[in-house]
Amino acid sequence: MRTRDQHTPARSRWWVGVALVIGLVWLLGAGPLGMFLGKLGEVQTNDPGAFLPVDAESTEVEEIAEDFDRKDSVPAIVVLSDDEELTEPELADMAALAERITAEPWVLGQVIGPIPGEEDPAVAQLVVPVDAQYDTGASVQELRDLLADQPIDGIRTQVTGPAGYAADLVAAFGGIDSTLLLVAIAAVLLILVAVYRSPLLPILVIIAALLALGLSGALVYVAADIELVSLNGQSQGILFILVVGACTDYALLLVARYREELTIREQIPGAVLAAIRGVIGPVLASGGTVILGLLCLLAADLASTRSLGPVVAIGVAAAMLSAMTFLPAALALCGRAAFWPTAPHHERHEEDQDIDQVLGRHPLWGRITAVVADRPRAFWVGTTVVLLAAAVFAPQFSAQGTGQAENFRTEVEAVDGQETLDRGFGADSSAAPALVVAEEPYLDEVVAAAESVPEVERATPVGEEGPPGADTTPLVEDGRVLIEVVLAADPESSRAVDAVRDVRAKVGEIAGANALVGGVSATDLDTLETAQRDFVVVVPLVLVVVFLVLIPLLRSLVAPLLLMVVNVLSFATALGVGTLVFDHVLDLPGADPVVPLFAFVFLVALGIDYSIFLMSRAREETLAHGHHEGIMRALTVTGGVITSAGVVLAATFAALAVIPLLFLLQVAFLVAFGVLVDALVVRTLLIPALSLDVGPRLWWPGRAGRVRQAGPDRAETSRQGA
Repeated sequence: MRTRDQHTPARSRWWVGVALVIGLVWLLGAGPLGMFLGKLGEVQTNDPGAFLPVDAESTEVEEIAEDFDRKDSVPAIVVLSDDEELTEPELADMAALAERITAEPWVLGQVIGPIPGEEDPAVAQLVVPVDAQYDTGASVQELRDLLADQPIDGIRTQVTGPAGYAADLVAAFGGIDSTLLLVAIAAVLLILVAVYRSPLLPILVIIAALLALGLSGALVYVAADIELVSLNGQSQGILFILVVGACTDYALLLVARYREELTIREQIPGAVLAAIRGVIGPVLASGGTVILGLLCLLAADLASTRSLGPVVAIGVAAAMLSAMTFLPAALALCGRAAFWPTAPHHERHEEDQDIDQVLGRHPLWGRITAVVADRPRAFWVGTTVVLLAAAVFAPQFSAQGTGQAENFRTEVEAVDGQETLDRGFGADSSAAPALVVAEEPYLDEVVAAAESVPEVERATPVGEEGPPGADTTPLVEDGRVLIEVVLAADPESSRAVDAVRDVRAKVGEIAGANALVGGVSATDLDTLETAQRDFVVVVPLVLVVVFLVLIPLLRSLVAPLLLMVVNVLSFATALGVGTLVFDHVLDLPGADPVVPLFAFVFLVALGIDYSIFLMSRAREETLAHGHHEGIMRALTVTGGVITSAGVVLAATFAALAVIPLLFLLQVAFLVAFGVLVDALVVRTLLIPALSLDVGPRLWWPGRAGRVRQAGPDRAETSRQGA
């Protein structure tokens, strides 16, 4: 008797031709696009404005203050130090050095200094105004090279200040193009070799991921170049990771279904097509959910958060396209040889095996499924209690922001230089005044109101000529004045943030002044408040979007609701464990305010992938075999691929930790740990056990809930036994 997938030789040859064309289109089309990955740095924006709140008061002040700047420059501070008090000849050499630096084309105006330290006379500083029209990172590097080439005997030089920090931040992102990608690919390759025990199949999957990365890199480059999207270093790093991880996840699902089809189909084309038909729905739903979830970030007001959504959404779309077109073509061309030396054989059976045979064909997952099915209530209650025990620490997660120096996890010159500067000039050497913009007729009232705040040392209007001072005529632009408010506290401290809040309250009481407060401390305050607002807005939006995607996919209202509740619990668990690890194991200084939001979006959007993989298969099996057996079959046949996919995605996100920035370390840990909890606990134990205990009502009001059970109602028996 002919099997359902027999094809004529001509048809098989035609299909091979199509597969060959698809493969060549990807290799010759997307392959060369990989060069854009190395050019993404050209369209990156890593200046402070790329991370500011979009419509916040501090951002508005930043824009208005530019009208008062007679010189558009970014200050770099050269710190010069010795072990003993600086001598007159040494100070003279420093003055000569300042003259040499002034001659550089990227210096705007005159270098100020040397200025001897008030607290420690062994320290001095030069203030170098770096022309903002030049690349700040490149200018600082040239400055450091100049200092190295023309040293002063016995004097140590360090470059810090806003320009120094900006240059070191760009340098920290410099490893994205090479180290990050190599670490991620190596981790994925090792896992795939262990999963497939085949030398060829992991290579095919990696090629698919690299082609997706090349395509997404080119699309993001063009979009950023025409200013359709905004790209920064952290977005690029997450893009690389997510494309590799997502493409590998989709590939794992396809390959697992393809291997399954090869055991029941003799012809390769039929097996490939059947595998595509079996996974295209879950993959499109999964990828679509991730894309829509990421695009919810467009509702955020923080510039860096808003820009991440479309950038990474492009990457996920490219990952889906590669996994569902290039990889099937490559599998068709390689046939069973792709699995060598453990290639699956055609077993010549048409009908599905009974549940005992299915469990027997998957020894590990068959045993896990049998144990879970025997006492489902005990498993879902037990795992829920464990997850809740960790989740109780989530409210203690500290995301109040950190100082610039604390953002770096390795020694950088700007941080070391600031420490030396503080030693020489006191802790207030880094003081950046708050900026108040107000209507000119209310100048005296605004100054008096600002100085009435206990944490304010003085408030001085920016003058027409020379540095700000009491004896200069206030500079007026468009009827407004700019006032510098010097705070007694470190501008990056919580005291300074509270002081800015008080200044805003005081000057805001002056009717008609239209006073706005900005500056470093105000930006920290606005970033914190904006991040908290973004969390409140984006989180419900993501949940609603994911819920609406799950309803038509699962043809149910109950199942999507349960999955969303479990997803939120999984996120809270990851955040709770992160609190314990960051505070008591790694002793970190805090977290960026956007860390919880990023972790939530990635964990919910990506974690739902595994729910979709499991529950879409469960619905398919339920329609054929009834609810209880359908859940058992789904867990048995998808357990391996979901676990593998979770480990792959966790490994790729963990690779973000190679970038020496605190923010990415914390995001890497939370997402990697959360994904492992999702794949190894939630999808393996909690959701299957809960589904079995709820019974066919899980699929209400869909048709799957009305399918008669195949054989005795073991679900009821299991509930009574539990």
